[in-house]
Amino acid sequence: MAEHATLWRPRGAWDLYAQTGRHGRREGPAGVTVTPREGLALASVTAVDGAEDRLAAAIQTRFGLSLPEPGAALFSGETGLIWSGPGQWLALGPARGDLDDLGAALSGLAAVADQSDGRALLRLSGPEARRVLEKGVSVDLHPRAFGPGRTAVTAVAHIGVQLWQRDDRPTYELAVARSFAGSLWSWLEEAAAEFGCEVRAGG
Repeated sequence: MAEHATLWRPRGAWDLYAQTGRHGRREGPAGVTVTPREGLALASVTAVDGAEDRLAAAIQTRFGLSLPEPGAALFSGETGLIWSGPGQWLALGPARGDLDDLGAALSGLAAVADQSDGRALLRLSGPEARRVLEKGVSVDLHPRAFGPGRTAVTAVAHIGVQLWQRDDRPTYELAVARSFAGSLWSWLEEAAAEFGCEVRAGG
């Protein structure tokens, strides 16, 4: 059978929305920098009843990280584990395929489901990042209540997201169901407009 050339190519979750360049206020430095996080490995991890202690040991062996407590996110470079609910975590790897062995490594201890194509991630940083998010989230992001290594499953303008803080610049990351990426971007672009928003190439 003859082979046919195709123009099909994979499309990032943010390709149609988060266009690189300056958005909103143009004068002065941008108050917010947004970086689409593409090409990551994501997996949900749900502990088997009664297996959490053994799961914690297996996670330590696999990632060199403890199993995060409720409301916590732990990272080693770009590899991380983020608490997502009772007995549930989101595993993050810097490149597709990094978590392909996770189901086998945690067999009998947790249910593992690939989320790499199911969720879309954005990184927000800069001096006004907190003020932008405060326009939409329903959790207190003041440094006394929420700082590096904290996470929340919440909503931004009625869109379900998982939010975590990476550092005190501050830098945040948001994970949203891929089908809601456009809706989240519409809100974010409007919310960041008064501060100036610089969108950088995904990575």
